[in-house]
Amino acid sequence: MRNRDWFERIGLLALLGFVAALQFSIAVANICLAVALLMWLLHVANRREIEVPPFFIPLAAYAAATLISAAFSTNPRASFVDSKQLVLFLIVPMVYEFARASKAPLIIQVIISVGAASAALGIIQYGVLQFDNLGRRPQGSLGHWMTYSGLLMLVTCAAAARLLFSKDRIWPLLMMPALLVALALTFTRSAWIGTCAGIAFLFLLKGDLRLIAVLPMVAALFLVLAPPQITNRFYSMFDANDPTSVDRVTMLRVGTRMIKAHPLTGVGPTLVEDRYREYLSSSEPQHVNPHLHNVPVQIAAERGLPALATWIAFIATLMVGLIKRLKIPEARLTAATALASIVAMLAAGQFEYNFGDSEFLMLFLVLMTLPYAATAGATAAANATRAADPARLDAVSHARA
Repeated sequence: MRNRDWFERIGLLALLGFVAALQFSIAVANICLAVALLMWLLHVANRREIEVPPFFIPLAAYAAATLISAAFSTNPRASFVDSKQLVLFLIVPMVYEFARASKAPLIIQVIISVGAASAALGIIQYGVLQFDNLGRRPQGSLGHWMTYSGLLMLVTCAAAARLLFSKDRIWPLLMMPALLVALALTFTRSAWIGTCAGIAFLFLLKGDLRLIAVLPMVAALFLVLAPPQITNRFYSMFDANDPTSVDRVTMLRVGTRMIKAHPLTGVGPTLVEDRYREYLSSSEPQHVNPHLHNVPVQIAAERGLPALATWIAFIATLMVGLIKRLKIPEARLTAATALASIVAMLAAGQFEYNFGDSEFLMLFLVLMTLPYAATAGATAAANATRAADPARLDAVSHARA
């Protein structure tokens, strides 16, 4: 028992360090993640039992489909090396073990607070260091502005969920302006779309249709106050002749051809870029893209339709489980956060392969697991109370009824 307590305490501290460092330094985040996973392995080895939330089963099936695709690719070595990202799926059982009960909202608090600090850094980069154009955008301390904007999108959804589904609204209210401003300054249209979709979904969950009217007002305020570079970027979304829009249409066509040619196993993980030119027509832009800027198309083209089916099952299982957890007081905040994050990921993922970004995927998996960890902790506490004093638990249950 003493060993398990130490493993759990160190694991929780490493988990908190992981979610904090993730938005500033991937190297530090990986160190913390390694410690947390080691503590989880020692913890479950001591207990001789591994617990996972229901959505981990289709996620594991997706991992298996990925490995099958790697085995049948034209370059298995490169595909298997790229598949090392599947190790990140162990974040799910680790968070499920260490973030139970009241620890889940604490992790949300850390994510929002650190996200606001990262947003402030991005604002400084734009206003002081001249990260103010498409070639040089705010990226915080991360390696790429797409990663930075994707993480800001998830954190903004978490802050919005806390505003709407928590009694403690002051802190996220203070954080939200920095998050929204930094997100706008990244010039990343997919993250803008994802954030708007996630927040709109939260408004619908809240059940107050008057909140929906806030979105056009915010959009109008954005267009009035934003710098010309930002508004021009916004208007480019509606320009069919915009070079990036034309390129994305080409990528969808290339992806469709890859799927038709390799429906079962795809071209192989990480091989889309290598084989991109094979599926281009002479009338299309001839430059090569590393991926297809669309999550479902990328998965199907790279790993095959069976992998896409397991991924869809993963998302569907998540959505069903999270909707059920909205009715549980202990999990309402974390469930709303996770649902908004899924909607944001799916909306942004029509224009960006965010599910393949390691930093994005890590934070996404943490947010997906927290509602299950919160309810697992509540169930464990109820069972402990029942064992200690069944009569008292029955009295409390009757009082709630």
